[in-house]
Amino acid sequence: MAYCILNIALDTPLTSCFDYRWPCAAGEEPRVGQLALVSFGRREVVGLIVAVKHDTEVPADKLKDALAVRSQLTPLSPQWIALAAFAADYYQRPLGEVALPGLPKNLRVLTTVALDRALKKLAKSAPVHDHTPLDMPVLNGAQQEAADTIGGAQGFTPILLYGVTGSGKTEVYLQACAEVLAREEGGQILILVPEINLTPQLEGNIRARFPGVMLATLHSSLSEGERMLHWLAAHQGQARIVLGTRLAILASLPQLKLIVIDEEHDPSYKQQEGLRYSARDLAVWRARQLGIPIVLGSATPSLESWHHAGSGRYRKLELRERAVKDAVLPRVKLLDMERDKPVDGITSHLMAALRQRLERGEQSLLFLNRRGYAPVICCESCGWISNCTRCTSFMVLHKPEHRLRCHHCSLELRIPRHCPTCGNVDLQPLGRGTQRVEEGLQQVFPQARILRIDADSTRLKGSAQAAFDTVHRGEVDILIGTQMVAKGHDFKKLTLVGILNPDTALFSQDYRASERLFAQLMQVAGRAGRAARTEGGSVSEVLIQTRYASHPLYSAVVNHDYDRFATDLLAERRQAALPPYLYQALLRAEAPELATAIGFLESARDALVFHGITLNDPIPMTMTRVHNVDRAQLLVESPSRPALQAFLKEWLALLRAMKSRVKWSLEVDPLDI
Repeated sequence: MAYCILNIALDTPLTSCFDYRWPCAAGEEPRVGQLALVSFGRREVVGLIVAVKHDTEVPADKLKDALAVRSQLTPLSPQWIALAAFAADYYQRPLGEVALPGLPKNLRVLTTVALDRALKKLAKSAPVHDHTPLDMPVLNGAQQEAADTIGGAQGFTPILLYGVTGSGKTEVYLQACAEVLAREEGGQILILVPEINLTPQLEGNIRARFPGVMLATLHSSLSEGERMLHWLAAHQGQARIVLGTRLAILASLPQLKLIVIDEEHDPSYKQQEGLRYSARDLAVWRARQLGIPIVLGSATPSLESWHHAGSGRYRKLELRERAVKDAVLPRVKLLDMERDKPVDGITSHLMAALRQRLERGEQSLLFLNRRGYAPVICCESCGWISNCTRCTSFMVLHKPEHRLRCHHCSLELRIPRHCPTCGNVDLQPLGRGTQRVEEGLQQVFPQARILRIDADSTRLKGSAQAAFDTVHRGEVDILIGTQMVAKGHDFKKLTLVGILNPDTALFSQDYRASERLFAQLMQVAGRAGRAARTEGGSVSEVLIQTRYASHPLYSAVVNHDYDRFATDLLAERRQAALPPYLYQALLRAEAPELATAIGFLESARDALVFHGITLNDPIPMTMTRVHNVDRAQLLVESPSRPALQAFLKEWLALLRAMKSRVKWSLEVDPLDI
């Protein structure tokens, strides 16, 4: 019997791939990109064939046979393997740790029952190839120019679509998609959104526009069976449009012709666990690899994208006006909390505006990016506060559940009846979360229909979409929400947005905090006034409660002046030598004692000297202790990306050789420092 050697990538921390023997006749070898079941240690696991050869350096007595090859699945394309290899190389992870988790879990199980069932189900589904769009609205001049430019782009063309909130970016995407689908026989389109709760509305728009085109969705809320089915539809080319969150960037799309990244500035595109990749950056690399257009859309582009547009690397298209006729940007006003003292967290001016909208039958939104009832409870007698016993954070009061909850380690405790230190029974909540604001408004407006949307109220599957549907139907008078409500949603009757307590971000030690706050304020402000103003209707308003009304950031928000804000911020970044003018990597270490983590990082800092690389001193992380584990970090910086990558490759080899019980991880291009 003749044999060939399969070089297989496995989901392990080891950097090498592994050779296995497979019996086959000449010309009948398995193909690169197929999955194979192999024995690894005492386990049986599924791996990805990355090479097929006829010799190996593994001794014959140690060479194992592969157990099975999943021949019923079309091989993953060389382009997809190259994408996984690039991500592994750039983010300094083994290929198997990138490629295998990028596949549905049901593809990686030991049996093929789920795979065979899904393939059979897809084979029975009627093929749909009618890409004729329905109900194409007439675009304004700027929209039409943008849609024509995107739809007609050839080759690798990175486009920044900069449009104010409500300017009709989604419609531009859809009409550009119609042109690409009509031109490219069998062509596929990938559309990414930052959060799961934004997919239902866009999915409905796509299905209504292209009823004859198969649409696949990919995000973490799908069941494993659903994810497998949708992934296979994309992999086999049946799904012409794929809509998903960041994980969809690793979907297999053999005929990909256009990529759209909506809300491209959103930090949710950066994975914060495991492989810490940026879906936006990988999408740009994938577009360059395939030689196809990519659209990055936002009302508040990331400074990196704005910088690329300014330097000519990206083409910039602008939508300066709202798409709906007679719909105008809301009037933004600052409410000085030093002059108008808030009662129960709301100033008299904002309360009067809420009352006016209720009388007119219009909707209002109160935005507070802090869930729970209060951030902390305290004893005014002895100063005790509800600290988490496992983290350097507070236990947040969740009054409806009668619990204290840590939002970092999920520890839950009953609310104490008296102070654990002095016995005082009069414990007071400090600060306000969405639950407390909801309770206060229900007392002031007992007849109003008030709805709270945050991570606590939408824990059940489908509950978030049900809540948003309630708002869209006009069955809510006052909506209270966190960042879940800040972007992407088109509330037709909403004419007032009140923003509570945004000031804390002004004093963050994170240099990206001002950029994020500005984007957040502009996005949530954009929920107001998206429909045409009716005769007698209210002028759409955004009221921001602040103690720092003279801060230049708020001035830029009032004037809807992203251009100047971004230009000034880029000048500050250049002067301070910060991204995008500098490249960074962050080494994190975790240990039961902080000194142990710091000691490991000090050894790492001294392990290698490299020209053009700056290794800063190790410091504790802002949230030093989480779930009884102390955390520290070491920041690596360089003005040259190639130099940083070359250093990291050598450095990681030394770190892996260091014997330590410290758990460590490396993040390239960190967003949170």
